[in-house]
Amino acid sequence: MRGEYGDHIDLGRSDFHGPVIGKVETLHHHGAVPTALDSLPACPPGFSGREPELRVLLAALDPSPRAAADDQAPGPVTVLSGLGGIGKTALALRAAHRACGLGWFPGGTLFVDLHGYDHTPTTADLALPSLLRALGVPPAHLPGRVEERGALFRSLLAGLARDRGPLLLFADNASTAEQVRPLLPGGPGHRVLTTSRHRLPALGARLLAVAELSPRASHDLLERALHTADPDDARIAEDPASAARLADLCGHLPLALQIAAALLSGNPGRPVHELAAELAGCRSRIDLLDDGERSVRAAFDLSYRRLPAAQARLLRLLALMPGKDSDHDAVTAALGTGSGTPGLLSALARAHLVERGSRRGRLRLHDLVREYASGEATARERADSRARVLAFYLRRARAADSHVRYGAGKPATAPFRDRDEALAWLDEERTGLVAATGWAAAPHLAPEAAELAAALSTYLQFRRYFDDGATVFRAVRAAAHRAGDRRREADAWNQLGVMLRGSGRLREAFEAARRAVALYHDLRHAGGEGMAVSNLAAVLEATGRPDEAIDAFQRALALLRQAGDRYGEAGAWNNLALALRKAARIPEALDALRRALDLYQEMGDCPREGRAWHNYAVALNAAGRTEEAVAACLSGLEICERFQDWHEAGQTRYALALVHETAGDAVRARAHWLRAAEDYERAGSTGHAALARRAARLTAP
Repeated sequence: MRGEYGDHIDLGRSDFHGPVIGKVETLHHHGAVPTALDSLPACPPGFSGREPELRVLLAALDPSPRAAADDQAPGPVTVLSGLGGIGKTALALRAAHRACGLGWFPGGTLFVDLHGYDHTPTTADLALPSLLRALGVPPAHLPGRVEERGALFRSLLAGLARDRGPLLLFADNASTAEQVRPLLPGGPGHRVLTTSRHRLPALGARLLAVAELSPRASHDLLERALHTADPDDARIAEDPASAARLADLCGHLPLALQIAAALLSGNPGRPVHELAAELAGCRSRIDLLDDGERSVRAAFDLSYRRLPAAQARLLRLLALMPGKDSDHDAVTAALGTGSGTPGLLSALARAHLVERGSRRGRLRLHDLVREYASGEATARERADSRARVLAFYLRRARAADSHVRYGAGKPATAPFRDRDEALAWLDEERTGLVAATGWAAAPHLAPEAAELAAALSTYLQFRRYFDDGATVFRAVRAAAHRAGDRRREADAWNQLGVMLRGSGRLREAFEAARRAVALYHDLRHAGGEGMAVSNLAAVLEATGRPDEAIDAFQRALALLRQAGDRYGEAGAWNNLALALRKAARIPEALDALRRALDLYQEMGDCPREGRAWHNYAVALNAAGRTEEAVAACLSGLEICERFQDWHEAGQTRYALALVHETAGDAVRARAHWLRAAEDYERAGSTGHAALARRAARLTAP
């Protein structure tokens, strides 16, 4: 029942399904005029951040003539859309309260919850009677047809605009444009604010998307929520690192953050790091983020259960994709068919279940959506999707590898036109490719995962992603060991040793190479054993044992020549030269490098030829052959720059600086050290860049 001056309507005897709340601020002939702020639901506690979004939203709501005269002014309707739990209603209420506080809506406010994602959404024909009664229409005078109700509603709003001024209609939680369209005013002045999990472009409204919170705003939300429960609760301020980790685990989703804060508030003695550790270690964050009244699962259920079967299947398969984001081709491979995929993806994007990834054409899921949707996938879907994606990745990685290995002059290998395109694809898909090799744990996927790892090896070394390489080959080695595949296990140990040596973990690299040597020897695989012995020798050289390294390299060369592995032989000659130079056997080092250069040129392996020229220049400089050393450096630089091998370009420029320093030319030496620092920076080798700049500073101009 409504009191004489109340602003709430009792809708208990209304004939509709699903709760609808209609509110209005009306003017009375006695007493103070209630403010529009009094007729809006209160802002939820813990609101944080969103100031940029608030400014944009307020500009859209501004009903003043000045704002309306702006050619770029938005229309009367604004749709605030975003993922379930992203904080749309909280943001809309904050903006509505602020607008009313500025006196923008003297005509009042109407609020209606359309329950668009409930089992029985509130349609316009059910919402209009409550809104008309809120505007003072007696139940007996309500028109019977929905069109007539809409006409009366628009007429009353027009009169309100003339008599009192603009009104704000807040239609919360709409799922379709059809729910909102009959509620729109017929004339100018009034403003309509709608929230939805869908973009609702058919409304012709100003569309504003709400994203997850920033790390700073997430921290503030947690802190404010705990302070609301207990002003003396300083757990967030006292442990900002754990608070940041907790916010990350909540995906910076306001609903998840509020639930996490409630879990902490309900247990005042619990440290923040303990909850963060529980979330990190649990099987399902989705299920843990539940405070008894709110849950992330329930919020996502409302969106997921409304999806048509084809969209729901695509969402599940997207959640199973490896890596942070994926391109359309990989998604199509996971789906098993390209038919209708663009339309399905567009529908999921309109529902804010799929987001743009690192660039246009790439897709990502919010972390918690990914976890939720992957939990809905069946075991058969999981197995089939992984098999299809792994086959796709293997085809592409092999094509890319052929470009990375040989570069310019290599005939185009579909779908890549050149080396740059191949590297760009590998760079974008790297996290997914690395994750996919982890599927080697499934026996039926282990062979393809091992082949994928082999196709990635050169790229990971070229880009110096040695830690990724170690992850890849550990997974392959473990799978091969379980399967009793000793040849594949030997290959994995050998490649693991290469990656560990590249990352400076020499003790582990030595053990990996030793295991590879033993396995290859037992298998009587001369070529594999030769490569493994060569890698073992490289570790010995790196640990300051040149004489032992020289003996090992000579043994490796014998095995590689026996196997006819000219590629491996070239690498062994190149690395042998390093040990010979450290042992002060310069003529032998120069001879070894000439052999390496001849082999690389014979095979057309330009990238490795460039690295051999660098080593040759260093040996020539040690022999006092300055002009030849400069020429060798320039030959190496030309190749490095052509293939965009910026780390090796930095190494070669550093060597060129040393050659000039030895010749007494400090000016040129300093210039090349500075250029070397730039090359290192381009490669992401910040430590090497710092050393080059230090050398430049210490060199007198």
